[in-house]
Amino acid sequence: MAVWSNSTARLCKAALLSGAAFCLATGASAQDGRGSLGFYGMPGILDTPTARSMDDADIALSFAYVGPQRRGTLAFQVFPRLTGSFRYSATDDLIVQGETLYDRSLDLHFRFLDETDWRPAMAIGLRDLGGTGVFASEYIVASKGFGDRLDISAGIGWGRLATRDAFDNPFGLDDRPDFSGLGGEPGFDQWFRGPAAFFGGIEYRATDQLTLKAEYSSDAYTREEGVGILDVESPFNFGVEYEWRPGTVLGAHYMFGSEIGLSASLILNPKNPPTGDRSPAPIPVAVRPGNASDWDGAWSEVPARRDAFAVAMVTVLEADGMGLEYLDLDARTARLGLRNDKYDVETQAIGRVARIMSAVMPPSVEIFVIEPVVNGVAASSVTIRRSDLERLEHVPDNTRQIMPRIGIGEAGPNPGPDARPDDLYPALTWGLGPYVAASAFDPDSPLRADAGIEATAKLDLAPGLSTSGAVRLKLIGNQDESDRVSDSVLPRVRSDANIYAREGESGLEYWTVDYLMRPGEDLYARVSAGYLEKMYGGISGELLWKPVDSRLGLGVEVNYVQQRDFDKLFGFQDYSIATGHVSAYYDLGGGFDAQVDVGRYLAGDWGATFGLDRTFANGWSLGAFATFTDVSAEEFGEGSFDKGIRFSAPLSWFTGQPSRTELSSTIRPVLRDGGARLNVRNRLFPLVEDYHEGELEDGAGKFWR
Repeated sequence: MAVWSNSTARLCKAALLSGAAFCLATGASAQDGRGSLGFYGMPGILDTPTARSMDDADIALSFAYVGPQRRGTLAFQVFPRLTGSFRYSATDDLIVQGETLYDRSLDLHFRFLDETDWRPAMAIGLRDLGGTGVFASEYIVASKGFGDRLDISAGIGWGRLATRDAFDNPFGLDDRPDFSGLGGEPGFDQWFRGPAAFFGGIEYRATDQLTLKAEYSSDAYTREEGVGILDVESPFNFGVEYEWRPGTVLGAHYMFGSEIGLSASLILNPKNPPTGDRSPAPIPVAVRPGNASDWDGAWSEVPARRDAFAVAMVTVLEADGMGLEYLDLDARTARLGLRNDKYDVETQAIGRVARIMSAVMPPSVEIFVIEPVVNGVAASSVTIRRSDLERLEHVPDNTRQIMPRIGIGEAGPNPGPDARPDDLYPALTWGLGPYVAASAFDPDSPLRADAGIEATAKLDLAPGLSTSGAVRLKLIGNQDESDRVSDSVLPRVRSDANIYAREGESGLEYWTVDYLMRPGEDLYARVSAGYLEKMYGGISGELLWKPVDSRLGLGVEVNYVQQRDFDKLFGFQDYSIATGHVSAYYDLGGGFDAQVDVGRYLAGDWGATFGLDRTFANGWSLGAFATFTDVSAEEFGEGSFDKGIRFSAPLSWFTGQPSRTELSSTIRPVLRDGGARLNVRNRLFPLVEDYHEGELEDGAGKFWR
């Protein structure tokens, strides 16, 4: 075990910081590439931050272990300059001997100055900005690269980053109040207040895979050392990291002059799938020969000929994993209702259907109108001239040329029964497969999970009318082991979730009758009734206004629900309530979507939920939300208000095979009763927006795939 004298520490600190200052002032080329991650799962050396960023849209899952502390962090490069993270940490014996403190933290890191040949990059950051204050600190840091190997950082920190060799606040804000409250609210009155201290560090890429790190940390781990769980003998930390494979980094570190630390991180980017597109090759566009029959359109007057073309379309579409909802034909136009159950990039499905139509439709048909149908409701219409397909299929810039020639608008009126296949309704689909249900951040256990078998079934009775349900049989898991009793002063609309997991570990997840329709121009409607989700049953109605070519959508939802019995069978408890929201959806451009929901929540509280999501053309989506209601922080309890992050990843991104299956989750630091909303299925906006103008244009790159 190393022992550091005060003089040695001062000498090393002076060497590190003066060296950093010298290097920052000299001219050198800017360093390229993704910044490495520190022990906090954010751009950093080990304990100290850098001014680097991850690549735009990077997602990083990292774990770090040293002494009595374990940290798990999910970080996301929200914008090229802004990094955000959610961290869950566990520290043994910090508050009570023999117990583990589980703590949740939110960090933000903003690079406000880019690096040039003569200027460092600079960033400002907040750690644990809305948590319990255990890891709260703020910083301003500069980083300068030299060639493609050496990177040096130096900065000034507050809070935890000012517990060693601190000096007076350079802004004159010397008073830093102690943390108080329930966590979850930003500590505005603490930020950049109190004493400050310097920190700095060096990273050296010995090879393309091996990185060496050294830092002087201004975090003295005062509380940890005070209770005897850490022996901090040195302010200097050293580490070595190895990139085992692209995006997977393993690290070993010597911390505090007394501890060995380990870390691992996995970084992926939604823009870069691990496998290429493995979609089966589409059929080529069938170019009409000039001497072919049926150019005069006389076939359209013969019902048997029209039926034969419809049968052929059904056969070829089903071979490509799609389905025919209706086909309305005349001599010049073919209007087709499309069921896309396969392709998660909707423009790819449209392009494939257009080529199939070129092979099946008689030569006189020049206009293809493709109307994607979702749960029996046509979401839009896409109009393509057949001659454009024939002319542009093999030109070098065919995507750029075809998209301006495609018309995207509102779907036409519902066709009559003669346009639909005879055996389309009723239609039963079902599935049987595994499920995994996880819950995080239980104060007694950071992660609980169940696994088992889920059976699902859906019966389509008529266009837009269906009934569906799901039943689960648990085989293994520990969610039923949580016996904590809710301390909520509000109606326990969500905080009794552990009782549902215990008493209803196997049961009915949902069973509803749903009717979707288009009651007017740019309008969509839904009515659902039954066991709407695992905790509530009742009736739900929704109306959405969303023009196909508009960035804006407006909706209203009204529900009357009653709380289900804990066994998740068919009974109900006494609690019932009417809830509802008015919602606004807006496409901000660049893949960013904003949503605001204003109304009444399950506990009877009134307020609004604000959400921001970033969606990529390949279907990845990441976002965050926060809900503020007339429930005070004290009434809400731990966490102060409802908030969380959510993500959705298409299965096709991982496999390269087309699929509409998504892996999605919502992560909440704490599940309480304030701001709780009904989890009704088939909400309209997510169903129809995929086939509206903005989303179809975003997927234009796959029209010919």
